[in-house]
Amino acid sequence: MEEKKMKNVIYLDHPLLQHKITILRDKKTGTNEFRRLVKEVAVLEGYEALRHLKTELVDVETPIENAKEPKISGKKLCFVPILRAGLGMVEGMLELVPSAKVGHIGLYRDEVTHEPHEYYCKLPYSIADREIYVLDPMLATGGSACDAVKLLKEKGCKNITFICIIAAPEGVKNFHEHYPEVPLYVGALDRCLNENAYICPGLGDAGDRIFGTVK
Repeated sequence: MEEKKMKNVIYLDHPLLQHKITILRDKKTGTNEFRRLVKEVAVLEGYEALRHLKTELVDVETPIENAKEPKISGKKLCFVPILRAGLGMVEGMLELVPSAKVGHIGLYRDEVTHEPHEYYCKLPYSIADREIYVLDPMLATGGSACDAVKLLKEKGCKNITFICIIAAPEGVKNFHEHYPEVPLYVGALDRCLNENAYICPGLGDAGDRIFGTVK
């Protein structure tokens, strides 16, 4: 598949991750379990996406002796969920790095044009100096993802990573064409988008399933 040859697009294939995503897809999975699984998937994806973090040696006194051991240096991280579905991934990421700041970008999709529109943006101070991890369970057309990255770049952010759970080939292609320099972590690459721009086979509306607002 052509998408799998794109630079900076990382497809995660850990068996536990794939197992949990399969349960997310099941329409019989209820809100409580769905929410828990999104958090667990975020932990597994975050573990991989944070692999490049720099460390420095610090002095540690163990019960046996003094030693120099590695700790993460800098720690200027910020997790930015795209509202509202991205909120479901924040807790899992914070389990990995509790000291990280959290920003929020609100985008909604026009039901006719499928184009994203911004309605909210609140980011921590000195955002341009931080490593940014944008979170959204679904990468469908890629419009919201591109808009979020554009907004962050306009605020001076240079170190941005995007993490999604499920992506459509159309979304990956669109995102990569606009921002080939931004690492994109994908839990599962699905077949296509349907006429309503929903990912197939997908898992439905992630926001509705996380917050129990399924019609």
